[in-house]
Amino acid sequence: LLAIVITYLLMCSLFESFLYPFVIMLSVPPALAGGILGLAAVNAFVAYQPFDVLTMLGFVILIGVVLSNAILIVHQTLNLLKDDPGMDRRQAISQATASRVRPIFMTVTTTVFGILPLVLFPGAGSELYRGLGSVVVGGLVVSTVFTLLLVPTFLSLAMDVRDWALARVSGG
Repeated sequence: LLAIVITYLLMCSLFESFLYPFVIMLSVPPALAGGILGLAAVNAFVAYQPFDVLTMLGFVILIGVVLSNAILIVHQTLNLLKDDPGMDRRQAISQATASRVRPIFMTVTTTVFGILPLVLFPGAGSELYRGLGSVVVGGLVVSTVFTLLLVPTFLSLAMDVRDWALARVSGG
């Protein structure tokens, strides 16, 4: 929880907004659910893995990777809107998502296939890191789908709400 709070506050200072980091943080719950499902799958199909300190460390690693994927989409959208102020927001979000799908999939693919042998194959020390690997693999697989669907949707909604609130405050 402390890692999530610190990350949120850091992003608030970087984006100079409380709204965009909130949109980014909405990608964390699906990742946590995927991490729990990954741990449950390892317990059901591979071997029993207790919820230990290294498994909890897997959640911290997972949050970092998942947030970086969402940050890519939000940051690219804001850059497109800054570079071309006349661009429609939905077009900027769509273009940003399309241009960042490849880097996101490359990150997820290399991470998942790099950690998967740690989860699936027995060996010296594999039982020690199996929980960490299962959390990261399960969380990344689930969160990638949700990040590519939910972050653009919530970003568009957040921008609409921000414009509506600014119009209400300014009396327009």
